[in-house]
Amino acid sequence: MTSSPGPLRAAVPQPRRRPAVGAQEQAERVEPVPQWWTPTRALGRAVLLTGVLLLAGVLFGRVDLVVLAAPFALGTAYALRRRPTEAPRIAISAEDGALVEGSDITGAVTIGNPDLAGYDLAVVRTRVSPWLKLTEIGFAGPGGVDRPLALGVSPGEAVDLDLRGEALRWGRHPLGPAGVRAVACAGLLASRPVLIDPESVRIYPKTEPFDADEAMPRAAGLVGGHRSRRPGEGGELAGVRIFGPGDRLRRIDWRVSLRARQLHVAATLSDRDAEVVLLLDVLAEVGQSGGVRGTASVLDTTVRAAAAVAEHYLHRGDRVSLLEYGPAARRLRPATGRRQYLIALEWLLDVTAANSENELYEQVFGPQLLSSNALVVVLTPLVDPRSAAMLARLARSGRFVVAVDTLPELTTPPRRGQWTEVAHRLWRLDRENTIGQLREHGVPVVAWAGAGSLDLVLRDVARLASAPRAVGR
Repeated sequence: MTSSPGPLRAAVPQPRRRPAVGAQEQAERVEPVPQWWTPTRALGRAVLLTGVLLLAGVLFGRVDLVVLAAPFALGTAYALRRRPTEAPRIAISAEDGALVEGSDITGAVTIGNPDLAGYDLAVVRTRVSPWLKLTEIGFAGPGGVDRPLALGVSPGEAVDLDLRGEALRWGRHPLGPAGVRAVACAGLLASRPVLIDPESVRIYPKTEPFDADEAMPRAAGLVGGHRSRRPGEGGELAGVRIFGPGDRLRRIDWRVSLRARQLHVAATLSDRDAEVVLLLDVLAEVGQSGGVRGTASVLDTTVRAAAAVAEHYLHRGDRVSLLEYGPAARRLRPATGRRQYLIALEWLLDVTAANSENELYEQVFGPQLLSSNALVVVLTPLVDPRSAAMLARLARSGRFVVAVDTLPELTTPPRRGQWTEVAHRLWRLDRENTIGQLREHGVPVVAWAGAGSLDLVLRDVARLASAPRAVGR
């Protein structure tokens, strides 16, 4: 920095300076109000000392005291010859793009001076989310604690302080709020603090690799990439039959027709799309989130797995919808295509844990809200007893349910006494019994493990779908 001391110049990267016109375009407008600038204690001391010396010189007839007061009076008058009238400008800008966990983020804090008088010192301070790790700015001190940054701003100039770092976790993270306070006229005037609201930075979850090769239990749409049991236009051969009205000529099997002396056509099974419902259990948050390179909590695993499953099935042309099992009961309607994938990512950014023991969820997700042909993938840690009851109700209603266990494997509760470890082992045994009861009700439970996590489960579900089953009402 050209106007900062030597130690600060070595600790902070050089800011980018540009004309004040750009500052007024990019910085947030602050309506001018009277008395933005107030006198400092230095001005009070200068005026007091000058007045005392002049008064003493007049009372005692001392010319030397008047001569001694002259430099203070002339210096104060010269410093106040150009006084700022408007408040300093400040704005925060962040990169607006598709940022995922682990990617680099860029932004800037803009400080503008719209007056003709320069700022001797402008002190800037901003707060940053702990999940946005800044590496090239002086706002983050040792240990990641935010600290103020001082710089000088010339008249009609805007200074951009670049913010560069890394996004450590998904979600909407605030960049700010930020504030600035300036000092002008040789430190005789100081501005009131100017504050701005934070800028939200969207960080999308990192999509874990996922692929499911098994067919869907029931394909219900008109066209798609899944093989159905219904005859129609498709690529899966179902057999050879006698030519009938409406059959296409290109489907004629000439070898069979010549051998049987009657036209035969190759019958195929139709390729149809399916509906996948991702049900996120947000009743409890377990584990400590360590970011993209650290340990994963229940919400981390749930959100990343939901993004991966949604991307996989939307890429194949299926319809995907998302539901929250919690007090908010948020719902994203089923749709297909890339637009639905982007909407699903935005929807996942607002997923939060809701620890509420008094809420009743029996009627939140009734059978009437879910299609009878949909595959319901429930992402749940199976910590709350209401989660197991919800899975059992969905299975009794005839839905095809797959439970994905999102509880971290090495999660342990904080030690509160000598019986903590024993109580945790008993709870683990009770949870295993609950999982066994769900499997007896026809709900397969599988731990999330990325690619191929649901292949074996979908194979069993597809086999059960082809067999008749009783549906409880």
